[in-house]
Amino acid sequence: MPDSVAQRPTISVDAELNAPGIVAQIVRFAIPEPTATLHEVPDRYHVNMCLTPRPLNSRGGFRDRWGPHRFERLGDIFMLPPGEELYVKGESGRQASLICSIDPALVHEIVGRDLVWDDQHLAATLDISSAQVRALLFRITAEIRHPGLAATKMLELLGAELAIELGRYCYEVAERSVTGGLAGWRLRLIDERLADRLEAPSLKELAELCGLSVRQLTRGFRVSRACSIGDYIEQRRMEAAKRLLMEGESVKTIAFTMGFASPSSFTFAFRRAVGTSPTTFRQRQGRVLSTTPADAGY
Repeated sequence: MPDSVAQRPTISVDAELNAPGIVAQIVRFAIPEPTATLHEVPDRYHVNMCLTPRPLNSRGGFRDRWGPHRFERLGDIFMLPPGEELYVKGESGRQASLICSIDPALVHEIVGRDLVWDDQHLAATLDISSAQVRALLFRITAEIRHPGLAATKMLELLGAELAIELGRYCYEVAERSVTGGLAGWRLRLIDERLADRLEAPSLKELAELCGLSVRQLTRGFRVSRACSIGDYIEQRRMEAAKRLLMEGESVKTIAFTMGFASPSSFTFAFRRAVGTSPTTFRQRQGRVLSTTPADAGY
């Protein structure tokens, strides 16, 4: 459970679904002030996907492993392995997340062995960009919100598939070439370009920015981030779109600001990436942020 070292956040569970090996919840947080919070899950895998935009300056660090000063960016999906402690720094505000708690035996039985959590693997858990993991978490979110026939069995099957994809993700991390990725300064240039302008960059533009060929860029990026650069660009753009929607911008304005040909093409891309339409997302998150959670007592 999270253990705040500042004024304690509050938490409310909107919905929950249980199945053998997995517990899935939609949770709302109210964080009263910028805070550093300790997360520890002694005997479960803890997967967190932010359903509202995660604050841009959210950072996480494994203090016992890395020391007190190293913090890495938290993506909209992160995972905490069993027995590890994660310190999270973030802004005040309200947000909603899907949280899946998974029995380690389920993961280890499916992948065939215990997973090794060295420095490289722990760093990779803080920003999981796998499109397969993301799609499964969206399906789990939809099942919790609107349980259908045999919802428990469906969650059990989705949980097993999620365990497989998490195992594959960890193996991909282990198989990355030590020298084949992009330098940190090149990754920062790409992130800065995506933050500065909302229209999608071309691969040629990013390659020239990094001083590489398109082939070197795409291969090196996949080694560094374990996803394609196209998927990464789409994820970051949709995170920006979420923020604009919650700030009250119209769908039409966002579509043209981001370089889409029409609002309908933006809506299609948003639904593909987020699992719902921009209008439904704004309405749903508006209800989340207008409701004050009760004190969770932690």
